[in-house]
Amino acid sequence: MGARGAPSRRRQAGRRLRYLPTGSFPFLLLLLLLCIQLGGGQKKKETSSLMRSDAFVKGGSLYMLSLACCHASRPFAVPSSSVMIVRPPQPRGTNLLAEKVEQLMEWSSRRSIFRMNGDKFRKFIKAPPRNYSMIVMFTALQPQRQCSVCRQANEEYQILANSWRYSSAFCNKLFFSMVDYDEGTDVFQQLNMNSAPTFMHFPPKGRPKRADTFDLQRIGFAAEQLAKWIADRTDVHIRVFRPPNYSGTIALALLVSLVGGLLYLRRNNLEFIYNKTGWAMVSLCIVFAMTSGQMWNHIRGPPYAHKNPHNGQVSYIHGSSQAQFVAESHIILVLNAAITMGMVLLNEAATSKGDVGKRRIICLVGLGLVVFFFSFLLSIFRSKYHGYPYSFLIK
Repeated sequence: MGARGAPSRRRQAGRRLRYLPTGSFPFLLLLLLLCIQLGGGQKKKETSSLMRSDAFVKGGSLYMLSLACCHASRPFAVPSSSVMIVRPPQPRGTNLLAEKVEQLMEWSSRRSIFRMNGDKFRKFIKAPPRNYSMIVMFTALQPQRQCSVCRQANEEYQILANSWRYSSAFCNKLFFSMVDYDEGTDVFQQLNMNSAPTFMHFPPKGRPKRADTFDLQRIGFAAEQLAKWIADRTDVHIRVFRPPNYSGTIALALLVSLVGGLLYLRRNNLEFIYNKTGWAMVSLCIVFAMTSGQMWNHIRGPPYAHKNPHNGQVSYIHGSSQAQFVAESHIILVLNAAITMGMVLLNEAATSKGDVGKRRIICLVGLGLVVFFFSFLLSIFRSKYHGYPYSFLIK
């Protein structure tokens, strides 16, 4: 009986071990983990070294061991794909900068100068990160603003931006934008800006300095001058390409045709070619045009006049000796012509042999023209060259 009862007792113990209650599951899990800890062998060492390695700590990977059991009576199984690696996210600043540059390049592909409001200005210009330079024109182009200087400056700005956009050196290190007063009033208030047009350079790092504001009053806003200023601030050299202008060629062709037609009509009587008075008038016109600065206007492209946005006062004479307005050159031309006319009358009164009373009147008129208009010309010279000590009649 004892020999027969032993197997029976072993079978009963096996049955009890096999059909353990559900509450003993934590005990079995703890026992299995203890066995793995004690007898893991080489795999345990490799896993332990991997967890202690710098790559695991620095990479920020997450290792998860999943142990699952379908039923308490079934053996434990460890899935073969029990390791899950989570890649660390990229730094937010890098992604934001790449998105900003990509957006700016997309806008530049559509047009050389993109317009900005307050939100875009704060996002792409004021807010970091930024590794590009931004040239911004603050202007007022709406018709109700009546800013003729803004329209002229915008034309030169367009020429400069197009020259950069279609050049071989174009890259994502320099962009051109524009903020109109009616579209970005808050930007004008933020920068304490009360005049337009104004050109500013915003560097990749830091705030704009005093030299990052273009001196428009002294230099003018020609595209060539803006390109030189940009080269000084960003080391980016822009070669200005102006669109072809055939107005001068057409005018010259018309003049040649007119002269040719006149010579053809007067081919039987060409004595007027030897007329000294006619050649003298032509020579004086050329001299007046050159001495009044017409060639400078053609090269630099200054505005016709300047209107003060505060009081609405219009200035026809530039306050600096390094620049001028188109209206100023016209004023100088008229003054030089009046002084020349006065000198001609004085010479006529002295050399003619007519009535003495008539010669005296011619002399007084000529003297008055010379004295008054020369005094006016000298006062303009004093206003541009500050500190000039001499004046006559008009100060």
